[in-house]
Amino acid sequence: MTSLISVSGAAVVDSLENPRFLLVARRSAPPKFAGMWEFPGGKVEAGESFEDALHRELREELGVDVRLGREIPAPGDAGWPLNERAVMRVWFAEVLEGEPRPLEDHDELRWVGLEDRGEALELPWIPADLPIVRALLERVAARA
Repeated sequence: MTSLISVSGAAVVDSLENPRFLLVARRSAPPKFAGMWEFPGGKVEAGESFEDALHRELREELGVDVRLGREIPAPGDAGWPLNERAVMRVWFAEVLEGEPRPLEDHDELRWVGLEDRGEALELPWIPADLPIVRALLERVAARA
């Protein structure tokens, strides 16, 4: 049996203490996912922690340094299932330095409001990310 691919993702918000906006990224590739929205992040390399991978990926993909907040709890210990071979763990994150730009893998970034759940939910998300979006919205609503 092969081990699962580990992916680290970020729910980049305008404020960890009082999140009102979420930064979402539109995929430019592969063709199967081009034009769909996702959480920025990427694969965890050998010897890297999920958190270290997330810091590295956000510098590469968006050109930002972030402060990580709480992890969005997944239904299983391994993380959120992306497919039969990969799982993702997702943390809230706040930009500390840099202006987010679509440097790799994305052709557009957008801040969406979190107060109106519809604004985030109406986007065409990569299917595996949609349950995470719903969990994030529930978590933000519970803070209010």
